[in-house]
Amino acid sequence: MSAKRRTTAWALSWLCVLVIVYASLYPFEDWRNQDIAPWFFVGAPWSAYNTWFDIYSNLLGYGPLGFWWCLAAMRSQWTRAGSWLFAVVCACVLSFAMECLQTYLPTRVPSQLDWLLNTLGALLGAGLALVLEKRGWLYHWSQFRRQWLTTDASGSLVLMVLWPLALLYPVTVPFGLGHVSERLEKSVQDTFPAISIQIVEVSEALSLTMTPTLEWLCVTLGVSVPGMLVLSVCQRFSQRLAGVWLVWVMAVAAGGLSATLTYGPEHAWHWLVPQVWGGMGCGVLLCLAVIKWQENHLLMVLCAAQLFLLVVLNLSPSSTYFEQTMQTWEQGRFIRFHGLTPWLSGWWPWLLLAWASWRLLRRPAPSHRA
Repeated sequence: MSAKRRTTAWALSWLCVLVIVYASLYPFEDWRNQDIAPWFFVGAPWSAYNTWFDIYSNLLGYGPLGFWWCLAAMRSQWTRAGSWLFAVVCACVLSFAMECLQTYLPTRVPSQLDWLLNTLGALLGAGLALVLEKRGWLYHWSQFRRQWLTTDASGSLVLMVLWPLALLYPVTVPFGLGHVSERLEKSVQDTFPAISIQIVEVSEALSLTMTPTLEWLCVTLGVSVPGMLVLSVCQRFSQRLAGVWLVWVMAVAAGGLSATLTYGPEHAWHWLVPQVWGGMGCGVLLCLAVIKWQENHLLMVLCAAQLFLLVVLNLSPSSTYFEQTMQTWEQGRFIRFHGLTPWLSGWWPWLLLAWASWRLLRRPAPSHRA
């Protein structure tokens, strides 16, 4: 097995690229040609309106990208100098391309300072990867991965990193990610206004009422699905058991942080009503019930549970109170996320289904036994 195939660094580096492109070009609308060269900012005067937040965010924004690119190259048996140079040059080119594209967006202002800070951030991130690798501090992670995880766990690890971030966005049911029907319905109505009435009628005819029992079931599946994803990449029983409890801790922590950001610190744990506690407990019990199952069986159950959860969530309309909460998010300080958190909340389950389906098709036979 090659080093490149065994490392998660490539997957994390490309995830960083996607996040940077999204944050740099959001909201992806009102593109226009100003009849100036896209690279005009290189020779433009330095902006007098830069804040310390802008400086720090541009410096730190490319740090993880430089780190993961350099580490990925080293794990692919590149030399340390070549890996560092690769990470810095690629990050510099990416930042330059983003600044050039911002020339065509009315809400974004390209800047040579941003370009330089982004490159410097990648340089520092790549340098950190070199130091950690040279001192052997990353060796422990490599050992952990070899002993705990299967060789094709990269995508699953990336999804589990994104999961608590997706949970930060308020949802109709705790851990009920993937509710995109109302956004899609509004988009279709705007695109095809002639059939908007028919769309509303169909939506009302198919709608479900979110009862406490149904909410209990949704919470159960919302916790057990990522739990089964973790089970599918852990190799031994004790490791799988630790993974289940880690998912439970991540769920509680992310839910509390989301409530804190949305309603204030005094309401951090008000969402833990009896049906949520019961659903979380049942989710853990469900994971424990399948803890010895083989990888393919876990992935098949995961896909079935996730599909059922998506159907229920997307057929359940949002309450008026929840819509007011959404207005708080969209009009408040959370707009700084550039729409990334709502996107993750809506599409994380679909990415999970795509990844799990690909693994099932790619590996029809079980890769290991628990």
